[in-house]
Amino acid sequence: MNEAKSYLWLFGRILLSQIFLLSGVMKIFNWSQTAEYMASEGMVAIPFFLFMAILCEIGGGLSILLGFKARLGALVLALFLIPVTLVFHHFWTYEGMAMQNQMQHFLKNLTIMGGLWTIVAVGSGPLSVDPAARRALAYERAEEPLAEALAR
Repeated sequence: MNEAKSYLWLFGRILLSQIFLLSGVMKIFNWSQTAEYMASEGMVAIPFFLFMAILCEIGGGLSILLGFKARLGALVLALFLIPVTLVFHHFWTYEGMAMQNQMQHFLKNLTIMGGLWTIVAVGSGPLSVDPAARRALAYERAEEPLAEALAR
């Protein structure tokens, strides 16, 4: 893969991860307000779900940003966004400008899911931890027979 594509892939991961990292951190700093909003949408077991949302967003966001187990991180975030989108952006229950606003959020989440499914399909790209770790492991395995031969 040429160098420009490698950097574009990295840039895409950086941009895609930011919404999750920022959202997760904001939930930590605004725990009470977030819990109240969740309650207003009829959610139950709010402390558990709020903690899990923070874990998914920060863990998945870091996974994508660093390219470490990025396919798994993207899968977790894509699956996380399905109920989040349905619970918090049910535009079909609103009217007027509120409906348009919620529809934009709904469609934004679908678009983000598209990016996440792309990472699930093709991985994190060359400028990430995953391929670097695979190269190191392959190098280490290649060195084992040499080390055994030298030991004789």
